[in-house]
Amino acid sequence: MPRPEDVAFPPRKERFEDRRKEGESRKLRDEFFDHSTLLAVSRLITQGQFEALDHPIATGKEGGVFRATTPGGFRAVKIYRIGNSVFRTLPPHVLEEFRRRASAQNFSRLITAWTRREHTILGRLYDAGVRTPEPYAYDRNVLVMGFVGGADGEPARRLIVSTAGADPEALYADLVRQIRRMISRAHLVHGDLSPYNVLLHQGRLVLIDVAQAMPTDHPQARALLERDLKNFARFFSRLGRPTPFDDLWRATGADAVHPPER
Repeated sequence: MPRPEDVAFPPRKERFEDRRKEGESRKLRDEFFDHSTLLAVSRLITQGQFEALDHPIATGKEGGVFRATTPGGFRAVKIYRIGNSVFRTLPPHVLEEFRRRASAQNFSRLITAWTRREHTILGRLYDAGVRTPEPYAYDRNVLVMGFVGGADGEPARRLIVSTAGADPEALYADLVRQIRRMISRAHLVHGDLSPYNVLLHQGRLVLIDVAQAMPTDHPQARALLERDLKNFARFFSRLGRPTPFDDLWRATGADAVHPPER
């Protein structure tokens, strides 16, 4: 029987684009691919979600996103580390909800709940017509999503680093459309929206990192939406497209988000 790590990372040089990426992948495996995570990846491969992990697209202290190969192209696989570091920056309302479901000390169960939450919210946004990666499946701390990038496997870059040559007016109009759909159709606010949590692909914006999203009727939703929109008002102003916060608020239909009851 093959080892889980050999299923997830076939020992074939052609799985990697070059030796640098092969080295990065080996480092990532050592850092947060524990045995249980490798088993989860192996189960998803067995289900036909993808054939193998290729190399990391993005990494951070909470985990990483890998490109994965399928018979028809690519998918993105997000893997959270198992540990308490992920929860140090969680919004209080999310952590409170998780503590009702699992022991605060059972980080494995909490991470599974977090992964399931992101899968569910992605589906809700995707069905509402918000441009996000399509969710396919999850297992434990591993989430399989649509790959945002070119047919050559090159991933889309975050908006914060990919504005060269972009049309600020077109980006602004697209952002307004996505947020309006999020509010009016999905009845959600992102809660942590910034140019770091948006990809730019073929001139269009793709919203990512949505696990902390909350319903529009949540007592904290309006305040967090205000913070999100202020982030982008500043961003577009720096791009040379003056964007008063009040104008962006009205354009996105943000008044539909209920203020907290006093």
